[in-house]
Amino acid sequence: MAEEFKSGFVAVLGRPNAGKSTLVNRLVGQKVSIVTPRPQATRNRILGIVNRPNAQVVLIDTPGLHRPDSAMGRQMMDEVEAALDGVDVLALMIDASEEFGLGDRKAIARAARFEGTRILLLNKIDALPKAQLLPLISACAKEGNFAEIIPISALTGDGVELALEKFIEYLPLGEAQFPVDQVTDQPERFLAAEIVREKAMTATKQEVPHAIAVLVDSFDESARLIRIRATIYVERDAQKGIVIGHGGATLKRIGTAARKELEELLGAKLFLELHVKVERNWRDRPELVRQLDWRRQLERMSEE
Repeated sequence: MAEEFKSGFVAVLGRPNAGKSTLVNRLVGQKVSIVTPRPQATRNRILGIVNRPNAQVVLIDTPGLHRPDSAMGRQMMDEVEAALDGVDVLALMIDASEEFGLGDRKAIARAARFEGTRILLLNKIDALPKAQLLPLISACAKEGNFAEIIPISALTGDGVELALEKFIEYLPLGEAQFPVDQVTDQPERFLAAEIVREKAMTATKQEVPHAIAVLVDSFDESARLIRIRATIYVERDAQKGIVIGHGGATLKRIGTAARKELEELLGAKLFLELHVKVERNWRDRPELVRQLDWRRQLERMSEE
């Protein structure tokens, strides 16, 4: 271990589709947070643990900043507030490939309320003409007081290690918070539900992806096989038909893609059984939305 070892928490904040989960996964070195082309895929705060010889950086992936219009949206914004409580560094991500506008200013204003170190990451510079980068940096510097402004591409890796070095620079001295072989705090059954949801969101269109929720009903491990039974929830009968597909083709495609990725992530053969159920307007029902928080799921399981 290095003589001066640093350890701490970095909350990654930003609007939907800013690239937060892509950054966290790249730095961790494996998937701990799902990534889809659909906005607002991340619904809970998720820890990704990065270990280096001189530091342990605990990244907190957060839901995208937005104005909530449902119980689901309000819980997502509560997750953002919880993520900012007690962290050492706030890393605000802005999509540099999009025109800088009111939404970005609001995100910077939210970051400004954080009293600790604030770092701005201008993401997706691989899709931005170089001539536009310096004016964007200047505009962002005027909007907020950041310790660092770092252009990056979470997709290609450009600037990502520099961002990590800056995170470490502003972390306090201290011992590692987690074992060096641990990459996340989320249970495997929650990761399984998230991977199934990612594949279901990717396989469907229009309003369906945002109406999808997944809960694992059973997760049984043996020496040779992991058996997972999960339910995909939607809000309407028509959405159920879309998820299942003609002759069950879409559901089979979702299951096959999820099983293959989970086998790779968990390092074991896996049997995955999926069902689809209609739970009308679940996003507007707080008692159902709360069930999607794996922390609450663990509390409920411990009480049973």
